[in-house]
Amino acid sequence: MNKKSDITKIYKNKIEQLKKHNKLYFSKDNPKIPDSEYDELKKEVIKLEENYSFLKKLNLFNDKVGSPPSNKFSKIKHLKPMLSLSNAFILEDMKDFLSKINNFLNKPNSQIELVSEPKIDGISASIIYENGILTKGLSRGDGSTGEDILENLKTIQTIPKKIKGNSVPSTLEVRCEIYIGKKDFDTIKGNFANPRNAAGGSLRQKNPLATAKIPLKYFAYGFGVVKPMNFNTQSEFLKIIKDWGFEVNPLVKKIKNLDQIEKEHKSVDAIRSSLDYDIDGLVYKVNDLKLQSRLGNTSSSPRWAIAYKFSSEKAFTKIKDIVIQVGRTGAITPVAKVEPVTVGGVVVSNATLHNEDEIDRKDIRIGDTVKIQRAGDVIPQVISVDKSKRNKKESVKYIFPKKCLCGASTKKEFSKTTKKQDAVRRCTKGYDCKFIAKEKLKHIVSKEAFNIDGLGKKVIDQFWNLKLIREPSDIFQINFDNIKNLDGWGELSINNLKKAINKSHKISLDKFIYSIGIRHIGQENAKILAAFFISIKELKKLFNSSERNKILKNLVDLDGIGETQVDSIDSFFSNEINVQIVQNLINELNITNYLIKDSNGRLSNKKIMFTGGFQNMSRSEAKSLAENNGGKVLGSVTKKLDFLVVGESKPTKKKIDQAKKLNIKIVSEKEWNKILNS
Repeated sequence: MNKKSDITKIYKNKIEQLKKHNKLYFSKDNPKIPDSEYDELKKEVIKLEENYSFLKKLNLFNDKVGSPPSNKFSKIKHLKPMLSLSNAFILEDMKDFLSKINNFLNKPNSQIELVSEPKIDGISASIIYENGILTKGLSRGDGSTGEDILENLKTIQTIPKKIKGNSVPSTLEVRCEIYIGKKDFDTIKGNFANPRNAAGGSLRQKNPLATAKIPLKYFAYGFGVVKPMNFNTQSEFLKIIKDWGFEVNPLVKKIKNLDQIEKEHKSVDAIRSSLDYDIDGLVYKVNDLKLQSRLGNTSSSPRWAIAYKFSSEKAFTKIKDIVIQVGRTGAITPVAKVEPVTVGGVVVSNATLHNEDEIDRKDIRIGDTVKIQRAGDVIPQVISVDKSKRNKKESVKYIFPKKCLCGASTKKEFSKTTKKQDAVRRCTKGYDCKFIAKEKLKHIVSKEAFNIDGLGKKVIDQFWNLKLIREPSDIFQINFDNIKNLDGWGELSINNLKKAINKSHKISLDKFIYSIGIRHIGQENAKILAAFFISIKELKKLFNSSERNKILKNLVDLDGIGETQVDSIDSFFSNEINVQIVQNLINELNITNYLIKDSNGRLSNKKIMFTGGFQNMSRSEAKSLAENNGGKVLGSVTKKLDFLVVGESKPTKKKIDQAKKLNIKIVSEKEWNKILNS
């Protein structure tokens, strides 16, 4: 059974919820859901990514590290970005994590030492020391820029103001988690929703004297920039900073294999209720810092670390009805309306049923008593049916509709990747389906796309119903006189929206590609495509069918762009309505060229292609190194190629012959290593 399309739809819905609550959770200190629900929301998003690798290519979870810094405090750029962690939920996820590490490092079946650390449910902060003196303290913010909360952090007595010890680096950036102990929280809980938000609210007090009244504590867990670096492993770093007076969690432990990972996970899970601080899992990190450096990061998280979360909570309820929802890719998702039930302290009344096949497989019927799991979304998922409680007279089998809410026919597509039919039904229309069109608008204004603050889901719904916005270009032509008399729209909110829209007129090519909503093209794919096209002028060649066919032949071999993505691009730009809508949007914008990562790198402006396996690194690592040094990795041999790097293990003869024919320089693996180390 192929659930790819359906899982993608569910995933994107969850991302939208996460974005909304991120702002309330991180920036406003005014969560509308309990901390447990927020954590479950994030957990489900990452669980989907870990269980379904194709979601990582969408990279929608990028930048879900926090939320943009508020205007309460001055903003400071982190010396090194504070990334979020990928998550694991079952042992199989951890097995997959270890496998990916070994594959990336080209060390199959090797045993790599990890460090296990409790994942504290608190507020992340970065504290910076210059020559041993505490000089800066930043909140996580959006991961790139944080708030200057130094004076508030100084109220935590156990944070060293001056480091005393040997070999103290001239620059030391320590990452830590600020929290409030459970016992301490009991004395102040009347003012806060939970310990985590009590810590967040306290750190964002304008008056440090008010912060000083709150019993904040911390654990140091990592580092950013350190000059010079006088340690070689994560465990050595923790030992050194502990000697310097930093608080380090006593449950830190070295781990060597999958059995030890699971044993430690169960052991800590069993005692977590007795700890004086909240934890929601364990973080496993590659201990060797050289290996960490080689593994590097994706756009949102390190490859060398993962959070192995504890189990979610479940409850039983009854299905009252089943309805369908339509997503921006046309996916038809069934949702169960259930009798309200409390799960993990949260009252829920909706549960996702994923797709038609899932309903049939689990034999889910209206009137059934079902087990639901709060797995991250405000809509939890149905795990199973308690058939012993089924009343045959009340139970009604659900007949999945063959038409979209717009009345158009639906179909299940055939996946060339899995050679199976998709589990999800999709509306056969595009922008001419009003339900799809509206969802596409919600995508285009999202943080990862145009990032138009003030145009959230509810506002899009409101403006859609008033016919103020029907396609993306309408956003930039809003008549603000038509909304000034609407409830909730005063002069300030209108001016803020104007500023947000004006700011979004300028957008980078990769964000533009992502924003137009081509199916199977997420943020990471959009960056790969942007690096290929460089400019909007080149991208627009896709509008022409003959030009598009030539381009698609080159795209199909791009590392990270497969046949599925190429077919999706072809389908999207073959639709005249899509092309017209994209052109209308382009007319409103200033789309900047894609910038290569390091224009001054060893491989600056060089176009490279790889073939064959390498002895000392994986193809993924070779590609990453090339891009980090300013190179552009192509997927096919063309005249534009500067050189073809040939690995020692099974290179493709056809590619080598093509390169020779075009007089392209062929570089051996040994020569490649010399270039990198020059």
